[in-house]
Order: sequence, then structure tokens, then C-alpha cells
Amino acid sequence: MSVNADAAPEVSGEVATIGAVGVAHFTSHMLQLALAPLFLFMRDDLGTSFTELGLVLSVYFLCSAAGQVMAGVLVDRFGADRLLLSGMILQGGATAAMGFAPHYEMLLPLAALAGFGNSVYHPADLSILSHKVAPQRLGRAFATHVICGNIGFALSPLISGALGAIFGWRTALTTMGLGALLVVAGLALFRALLHCAPAPAAAAGTPHAASPLTFRTVLTTPVVIVAFLYFLLTSLSLNGVQSFSIVALQEGFGASLMLATLAVTLYQLGSAAGVAIGGHIADRAENHHLIAMSGLAVSAVLAVLAAVMHVPPEVTVAFIAAVGFAIGITMPSRDVLVRRTAPAGATGKVFGVVYSGYDVGGLVGPIVYGMILDHHAPRLVYLAAAVPLALAVGTAFGVRRRPA
Repeated sequence: MSVNADAAPEVSGEVATIGAVGVAHFTSHMLQLALAPLFLFMRDDLGTSFTELGLVLSVYFLCSAAGQVMAGVLVDRFGADRLLLSGMILQGGATAAMGFAPHYEMLLPLAALAGFGNSVYHPADLSILSHKVAPQRLGRAFATHVICGNIGFALSPLISGALGAIFGWRTALTTMGLGALLVVAGLALFRALLHCAPAPAAAAGTPHAASPLTFRTVLTTPVVIVAFLYFLLTSLSLNGVQSFSIVALQEGFGASLMLATLAVTLYQLGSAAGVAIGGHIADRAENHHLIAMSGLAVSAVLAVLAAVMHVPPEVTVAFIAAVGFAIGITMPSRDVLVRRTAPAGATGKVFGVVYSGYDVGGLVGPIVYGMILDHHAPRLVYLAAAVPLALAVGTAFGVRRRPA
């Protein structure tokens, strides 16, 4: 009885922390996907091409990738909560300011600022969860983190697209950015839930007490490099499905705007359902790399089917939702794999490096998919998404072992 009584407050505190981190991740993903549903409006209003609009996203992800690596170092040195709230303010403010950009060129520096703000989430979020959630519940904590992000992705095109259609793309971006700042104010009131002490230089009296791994050592660790490639390849794929499906389905598959927008939402909801199942699997499994490899392989096949099968657009939408489900199952196991590669005192650095691969993929992907659409080959969007998923299967196998 006493064990259960003692455990209850601990679990309750973990749940509150997971909820606060989940709200932050939800906000990040809401803002990440806010631009894509507005591309058609922005192209007509600004007189740009899809490639140029893709460049805005590329700048965003370039700065997010560069900032994320540094954010991992700062998280380990100064604590995760400070970095998280500061990044949210920067991302929300820059997104709101995009609505006031007088011309296309002004979107680029604002995208850079938003990207630097976005860079803090994964190193900070996952470091907080790793330090404040018991190992036996970490898979489900990571799953909740991913699900909250996916819900943000699912709602973002609906909210952003609806605001853009009714009030214009400028009002849509300003409204979503200001909404993020309100979330920051709420999280600041419960900052204790996010507080995570900086890693000590050495734990006195413990075995292996030594200085934490340097950033250079983390960068040159083979398993960390392979994990970086895993995130880069999966990001190349997901970027096409998430950000360019709305345009691709309308121009190449005969889908209406409503159905195309619904496809992205169903993809995210499918992913969230997969993550929920994958979190329970991750807490019970040992061979997490096999889970990741299987999900990646299935999702690659489904993406190819979406591209090559000439079926009603509703069927293609079902394939896209199934891709999301298959990918979702892999994500908690993926994060557990990465967590196991992180030595004590270097959690932020490792998550910062490997998750920067996600942003590097986001840097390259928009230009590639924008060029595909500008060349009027919308079905190639899904073939282009399938290739990196297939390649990522090998990297999932490479992350199976802890570093020596």
C-alpha cells in the first residue's frame, strides 16, 4: 500500500510534465505546417512560384537544423525550460510577423527567425522527458510527445486553410503566431513542470564519474551519425506528404481542396493512432530496430501504391492515411533507440544532433517537391517520398546498438 501511495504522486507529476511538454510540441507543429495550406493564396497574391515558396520553408528548416545542434549544447549547459520558452516566443513572434510582410523577400528572414525558434523543441522536450519520466514509462511518454505534435500537424492545415480562405493568408499567419504566444504565457505559469537542472559536470561518487562527452565527440560517434541519417531520410519523405499533398492531390489526382486538406489531416491522425500503439509496443519490446525497419518498409510500399495506382482520389487518400499509421508505429521505438545512444550528461547534445537531420531533410525537401510540382508531375511527389523511406530501413538497423 505504501509503495502505491508513494508512486501515485510521482506518476501524477510525470503526467503533468508530459502534458506540458506535449502542449509545447503541439504548438511547434501547428506553426510548422501553417504555411503549406496557404501556398495557393500566397502564390497568387505575391506572384511567386511553388519553388520560391518552397525556399521559404527551406530557409526555415536550415535555421532550425543549425539552431537545433546548438540548442542541444545549451540544454545540457543551462537547462531545458529556459530554451523551450525562449524558442516558442521567437517562433510565435516571427510567424505572426509574416502576416505583415510587404513582399516575398521579407518572408525569408522571418522564416529564419521562426526556424531558430523551432530549433529548441526536440532537444528541450526530449531532455525534459528523459530526466523526469521513469524508464519503464518512457516509451509512452515519447509516444504522447509525438501524438501531440501530430495533432498539431492534423489541425494546422484545417485551421490555417480555413483562416486563409475566409480572412486571407496574412491574417491566418498572424492569428496562429499570436495564439502560440498565448500558449507560452500559459506554460510560463507552470514552469516548474518543465524545469530540468543542467547536467552536472561529473556525478561525485558514482561509477564512471567523468566529464560529459564533448560536442565534438558526440558528432563523431558512428551510431549518432547513423541516427542523424535516419532522421534526415524520414524527414525528406514526410516533408513531401505533409507539406505538398494538398497541392499534389488537387493537381494530379482530381481531389477537391476539402478532400486534399482532409488527406493531410487523416495522415496525421493515422500517424497519431500508430504512435499510440507504438508507444505500448516500445515499452514492452527489446528489438526496437525491427519495429522501426518494418514500419518504414511498409510505409514505402504504401507511398509507391499511392503514386502509381490510378484509382479514385478517396482511395489515394486512404493510402496516405495508412502511410501515416505505419510511420507512427515506428516513432516511439525510434526515440527509445536514440535515447539509448545518449550517454549521461549528453542527452540534449545527442537529441540536438540527430533531430537536426529532421530539419536538414526539411531544408532540401521543399525545393525538391516544389520543383516536381512546377514541372507538373504531382504523382512523383509520392514516389519521391517512398525512396528515402526505403533507404531509411538500413539506418534503423544501424541504430540498433549502443555506442561503445
